[in-house]
Amino acid sequence: MTIEPRPRVLTGDRPTGPLHLGHYFGSLQNRVRLQAEGAELFVVIPDYQVLTDRDVADRLAEYVEELLLDYLAVGIDAERAVIFTHSSVPALNQLLLPFLSLISTAELQRNPTVKDEIAHSRQSQVSGLMLTYPVHQAADILFCKAALVPVGQDQLPHLEVARTIARRFNARYPGGASPLFPEPQALLSALPMLLGTDGGKMSKSRGNAIALGANEDETARLLRGAKTDTERRITFDPLHRPEVASLLQLAALCQIRAPQEVAEDIGDGGASALKELVTEVVNEHLRPIRRRRAELTGDRGHLREVLARGNARANEVAQATLAEVTAAMGMRY
Repeated sequence: MTIEPRPRVLTGDRPTGPLHLGHYFGSLQNRVRLQAEGAELFVVIPDYQVLTDRDVADRLAEYVEELLLDYLAVGIDAERAVIFTHSSVPALNQLLLPFLSLISTAELQRNPTVKDEIAHSRQSQVSGLMLTYPVHQAADILFCKAALVPVGQDQLPHLEVARTIARRFNARYPGGASPLFPEPQALLSALPMLLGTDGGKMSKSRGNAIALGANEDETARLLRGAKTDTERRITFDPLHRPEVASLLQLAALCQIRAPQEVAEDIGDGGASALKELVTEVVNEHLRPIRRRRAELTGDRGHLREVLARGNARANEVAQATLAEVTAAMGMRY
């Protein structure tokens, strides 16, 4: 009997600040589900990519550790998942060179996600790393030959770069019985985007997010200040009442209910009743995660062990892939 290999999934987050509720419901929960279903999870902490839109990687070591705490606290199993940092896997980064030869500057310049990143860059001037960002992400995906990549709609252009590079490499350097690189597939989240407390996109850098590591009092304070509207009757209307709808969606996700049901329960209670309910259910939902996070915070040695183990495994995989690449290109001297 042939045993099918577990599907590989590549995912990760830049270490630029605390992960928040948008990350949790948008991607972290999904990663834990995929892991439970048997997927082989590769989780990259792309420390090099912090420099794509800023001149200096501030507080990098702290943010890497905080990211790792969040991963473990939500249920990513370090015994089954490969959690690693970019800078610790030289062979992965070396793949960037042959991959760059397979994509044109025009293709990179018209990438809509790169354009958006450039528009919101914190750099005094845009660096070459910004332009090659999608190719670096392609190396993240292809080094482990990931079959699935959980992404949002805004990241689809980056994934298409990885698919293009895989196709072009396979065509230019045909080798054995099967192509060297599979074309990774997108795994889109069905969840709508949660808004920040100011009504804009929830973001680590905009100060409008509720971090997973925030305490209950801080969560309550942030939600009290969340933007709503003046209508007394609470209804779920994402088009005309986006801020209220986002809070209802958040409560619904925590209670595994439909947002319309939550709205009906609140009725004429107004924004104060809505915020009170959201605060209660968010804190209840995150309580075990925060408890686990606090336990892990007290064992920094364990965190270093987890990262060392993940880096070692990622290096094994990257070195094997790089060896296949150099052999296909006739660079085995």
